[in-house]
Amino acid sequence: MSNLAILPILLPFLTGILTAFFHKKLPLVRSITIIMSIVTLLTSLYIANIVFTDAPILLEAGDWMAPFGIVLVADGLAMTLVIVTDLIAVACAIYAMRSLDEERERFYFYTFFQLLIAGVSGAFLTGDLFNLFVFFEVLLMASYGLIILGGTKEQLRESLKYVLINVFSSMLFVTTVAFLYSVTGTLNMAHLAERVQLAEQQGILTTISILLFLVFATKGALFPLYFWLPKSYAVPNPVISALFGALLTKVGVYSILRVFTLIFIYKTDITHELFIILAGITMLMGVVGALSTYNVKLIVAYNIIPAVGFMIMGIGIYNETALSGTVYYLIHDMIVKGALFLLAGAMIKITGTADLRKMGGLIRNHQLLAWLFLIATVTLAGIPPFSGFIGKFLLIKGGFENGNYIIVGMALLSSLLILLSVLRIFINGFWGEAKLEPHEEKGSEKGMILPITLLLTFSVLLGIGAEWFIPYVEQITETLTDPSIYVNTVLKES
Repeated sequence: MSNLAILPILLPFLTGILTAFFHKKLPLVRSITIIMSIVTLLTSLYIANIVFTDAPILLEAGDWMAPFGIVLVADGLAMTLVIVTDLIAVACAIYAMRSLDEERERFYFYTFFQLLIAGVSGAFLTGDLFNLFVFFEVLLMASYGLIILGGTKEQLRESLKYVLINVFSSMLFVTTVAFLYSVTGTLNMAHLAERVQLAEQQGILTTISILLFLVFATKGALFPLYFWLPKSYAVPNPVISALFGALLTKVGVYSILRVFTLIFIYKTDITHELFIILAGITMLMGVVGALSTYNVKLIVAYNIIPAVGFMIMGIGIYNETALSGTVYYLIHDMIVKGALFLLAGAMIKITGTADLRKMGGLIRNHQLLAWLFLIATVTLAGIPPFSGFIGKFLLIKGGFENGNYIIVGMALLSSLLILLSVLRIFINGFWGEAKLEPHEEKGSEKGMILPITLLLTFSVLLGIGAEWFIPYVEQITETLTDPSIYVNTVLKES
């Protein structure tokens, strides 16, 4: 049973290796990728069912007991995020066949794609800080291959910035992990939770925690470390942007959520107060960026930043309601950001441009695409009863419970500006007079609607079916608010 925990990592990893051998045989590689992505999703759903109905699954590699060996911990939070990752993988695998030209597909796209999914899933499942670093490097190396796919001048410029910032943060990560090991003598997360508790989080440990936060904040694009993200995520093909926007920053957010609800929870007046301040600034700076451009993909990319602010806000408030909001918003945002990048890609495919000023009237010939975009817009902005509203409501309620009125006000203002930024795309792109006749269009959205609909269907269900999902989120939150549950699972203590 314990070996099930490795399957969400192993299946995409083996699929990536297999596709590398047949990378020029596109029909075969496409079929393998779609089939194995669906198999991985179904496998993850099966594992999650066991986790939520029975108990978390612990895999101790080589039968080396924790904390001495490598462990994978498939608990509720990890498996929920793995399922969302696999869902996005299925949608992007279908979308890639229509959005990528064959030359890019042959240049190991599907291999990098599967390795990225393996790295992201591994980061969610690992129970060891050093192996979190290892899985970060796996997903980053795959993303380096994806971001340069196409070889345009813009991609070269942005990929250099993207690689440099991530190499720096990786160096800081492994150095900080070394400091932490020298102080505590362990890197197992559950064991660290015990050691830090015994030490009552002394000053050196708080300093190390801030350094770790700096690493994860860089990966997650939190203020002031978000400058690298918007254009880096806007220049690749839309399906690659969707993978990056939906998954990569969320690994950084997940790492902050896991580490600062499990290990570093004893100096919240320093760490978590800092989170709230940075979260508020991040929200506002992100929407300002989104309102400053007419590039469709840049608007969506900038909107990743305030979403990170919302999630960090919940971690900073650090009560049960706010943490539930962070988990719910994290799930929602992964899905809706993936859908928005795919929608932006369809608009660009039709018009041949990412400039909103050169679009217009798309609703006349592309009604379904227009209404799908409107659904994504209201979901992102948090209009009830969609999923964005559920997450934001819990975050704001948690803020009121703790008396954090200023950050709540900033969150409400940011939500209004987010709505304005994405409504600009709908008004300029779909409304008004059509600038292209059907015969003048550069391409078709044929084959792109299915994966977009798949993601938005789950997003809508997450909103209108909130009563069904909330008990699972509350079960996850119980683990986050009571670290002993995770510790006892890994170290097998009674």
